Amino acid sequence: MPVINRIADFHDEMTAWRHDIHMHPETAFEEHRTADVVAKKLESFGIEVHRGLAKTGVVGVLRAGTGTRAIGLRADMDALDVQETNTFAHASTLHGKMHACGHDGHTCMLLGAAKHLAETRNFDGTVYFIFQPAEENEGGGRVMVEEGLFDKFPCSDVYGMHNMPGFPVGKFAIRPGPMMAAYDVFEVIVEGKGAHGAMPHHGIDPVVVASHIVTALQSIVARNVDPMDTAVVSTTQIHAGDTWNVIPQTAMLRGTVRTFKTHVQDFIEKRIQEIARNVAAAFGASIKFRYERRYPATVNTEAETENAARAAAALVGEANVNRNPTPAMGSEDFAWMLRAKPGAYIWIGNGDGEGSCMVHNPGYDFNDEVLPLGASYWVTLVEQQLARQAPVRQAAE
Repeated sequence: MPVINRIADFHDEMTAWRHDIHMHPETAFEEHRTADVVAKKLESFGIEVHRGLAKTGVVGVLRAGTGTRAIGLRADMDALDVQETNTFAHASTLHGKMHACGHDGHTCMLLGAAKHLAETRNFDGTVYFIFQPAEENEGGGRVMVEEGLFDKFPCSDVYGMHNMPGFPVGKFAIRPGPMMAAYDVFEVIVEGKGAHGAMPHHGIDPVVVASHIVTALQSIVARNVDPMDTAVVSTTQIHAGDTWNVIPQTAMLRGTVRTFKTHVQDFIEKRIQEIARNVAAAFGASIKFRYERRYPATVNTEAETENAARAAAALVGEANVNRNPTPAMGSEDFAWMLRAKPGAYIWIGNGDGEGSCMVHNPGYDFNDEVLPLGASYWVTLVEQQLARQAPVRQAAE
């Protein structure tokens, strides 16, 4: 696999870092041990360290030469509330928490790049190594931006990377425009009228109403959204009742909406509320409605996408960089950084062999084979974007 030789030399060291972080997973805004590990590693490399953004965020600053240009490289650090089923030696030691999305690998790939760049300093300018907490559900990227990430560390562009299971090791994928969908959530509380389970005619059954709402919501994508636009509406929770023989007073629905375009997002929010209210009214019930826009779509800018693709191609060859992958309906809070700065988000193959599984699965594990390739990608990107200029020779008189 084409990687930088020096990074290949400390592959085992990077693997040990990742196994340690995998064994000690920490979820949103609680990444205290992980942040300590990251900060100590950066300091040991001779990199300037800043802490405190979004509670547990860490930013390393490395300067070389006299160039004034700066770029940001971002990795996420948090784990998930998932009970790991793996039994290998580096499995999670914390019940109910695990690195089920590979953020342990993302952190160590960026640490590996930081180590190499600090040794070689073969660039001209400033690199900001951004280690972000709380990517899963809680928007740590948004918090870092709101707390002044790019005011304190003013870069011209910012780059992110995520592993992709099912995609062969040694391949990358990136495209300009949307890479990941917007992530919204909704809640509908149906207000009915409680009654004895044997006497339903005395009440208004919110469970029946909620069931009709769930079915009706499926018509939004099937019959209301332009077929050329991509959207997903999923009801993921139904909660109602406390015992066998009582029709409850209320029922609650919750779900998620995924879109790429703002006007589609606006329309679906409006349509969910209309359908829920009107279906409930037909049964004599009412609703309370809540809708939250958690993450915007992850949208790559064109020039920075080309920068990222060129760096990947320099490592693995143009044939191994998919420049037009199908965008994913999952979401990513790196989107908030891309709203603040031009940048690009790339996928790196995590393997497609037997036993590989998608992220957020209790049997998932980041593929250690990818660590030196990811670190080499980051180094190549920096050295290309902050290339040293050859000295200008004056002509002999």
